[in-house]
Amino acid sequence: MKIMPALGALLPAILLSGCVSFGSKPPPSLLVLSATSSLPAGASHGGVKSEALVILTPTVPRKLDTNRVPVQMSSSSIAYLKDAMWSDKPASLMQQLLMETIAAKNDRLVLNESDAGGQAQMMLSGNLMEFGVDENSGNAVIIYDAVKLVRGEPVEKRRFEVRRPVSVIEPVPVGTALNEAANQLASDVAAWLKQ
Repeated sequence: MKIMPALGALLPAILLSGCVSFGSKPPPSLLVLSATSSLPAGASHGGVKSEALVILTPTVPRKLDTNRVPVQMSSSSIAYLKDAMWSDKPASLMQQLLMETIAAKNDRLVLNESDAGGQAQMMLSGNLMEFGVDENSGNAVIIYDAVKLVRGEPVEKRRFEVRRPVSVIEPVPVGTALNEAANQLASDVAAWLKQ
């Protein structure tokens, strides 16, 4: 007899569970950036914080302040790639890729802004202006305005741009092309900083 009231109390909750979503449906493709130049396991760099290179999180326009992949449809309109999202926002992904690539290629201590605690003498700042697909050209496009700041020295700024063809504007080809472009751009930035 006591079982029936318990079922009666659970029935609305069971019925309601079919109507309620506790988060958005995950996309079929979750895109990531994978460094082609990385430190081997067990590698270490040491030194005082003031001698480290600090890679700041790039600033981005509003269209890139999302996990979605922008597709430039015309000079005045964008859309977002269907069924694909980044695992994190492009600014964070690019910062992590730059840190990994520069540490590997330049053999130096590389930190983010919170690890450095404001004590570093050299910083890389920048603006990630494009990080998506241009439908008209059929290319994945990344444009990064890098700013090298060294205390006591003139500021240096340089624009880096990499394009990679995309066979079809779908998640896998777009993710592959953007990963290749991002790695090339990070290598170019590492070479510039090494000069």
